[in-house]
Amino acid sequence: MRLAAALLLACAIKAQAPPENPAPKEPEKAEEPGPVVLHNTGKPITVPFTCTEDDMQWAGMSCSEEQPCPVYLEVSSMETVGNRIVLLGNLHSESTTLYSMLLTSEDGGATWQEPYERMRGVALDHMQLVDFQNGWISGETTVPVARDPFFLITSDGGKSWRLRPVLAEGGGGAIQQFHFESAANGAMVIDRMESGDSARYELFETPNGGETWMIRRTSEQPITLPRADPDAGSFGWRVRADARLKSFVIERRHGEKWMAVASFLVEIGTCRPVPHVVPPPEPPAEAAPAPEKAPSLTKPGAKP
Repeated sequence: MRLAAALLLACAIKAQAPPENPAPKEPEKAEEPGPVVLHNTGKPITVPFTCTEDDMQWAGMSCSEEQPCPVYLEVSSMETVGNRIVLLGNLHSESTTLYSMLLTSEDGGATWQEPYERMRGVALDHMQLVDFQNGWISGETTVPVARDPFFLITSDGGKSWRLRPVLAEGGGGAIQQFHFESAANGAMVIDRMESGDSARYELFETPNGGETWMIRRTSEQPITLPRADPDAGSFGWRVRADARLKSFVIERRHGEKWMAVASFLVEIGTCRPVPHVVPPPEPPAEAAPAPEKAPSLTKPGAKP
């Protein structure tokens, strides 16, 4: 009995004692900042943009402090699914496309975010949302000429997008039109323009939602796809340029009237060189005091 009681007491003490080598705690991870949210207050929304010295040098812009170069927002396309609104556009100077722009709202225009980073010298042209999950946006590099066409593809309703080039070897041209019959099957026509790589127009098809494309036909004459209006999903919605407000207005039809949902300023900023600050002159250095005369060892009155 005494042995059993001792064993029970030892087990109880061991259970209450802290472990000899406690597992180290993982360091807390800092929360990454989320995307910038633009709030619709009823006034035209200004898309944030900061022009850098590198932007001006890349675009060949001659801007000065006295004559800065204006930067504009252009909205090129819109499509809606339920309360989700997707806007395509670009930021440009008077002569050059600076960056692509993709804006989405999940609440009917109350708030807006940019779900994909801006791309320098790139324009986004057309889009199609085939359902609440799958959609495509066509685009290409525009500077110095149209080249390297691609798609931005979403499979989560526009929350995230992935870029897929359509020409494995790259090359000149732009996606003139495209259309998806389903989430998997689609077709597009590329206009090679004056690239000289092949016949001007090329017809491609995809069996996997735009991940890869296979060429089907080339022609010197324009190729037309049936039902190739990728921006037709915005029925009942429109984008209108308002000269009075100097903005693009997103409107929705209510009966016979169009009601404004949101608006975006056209002129969003300027490019100008960083002011050259001349440092103040340094104060003159204080003159060093004259050294004290060393004491003489000659007695006063003594002849040298």
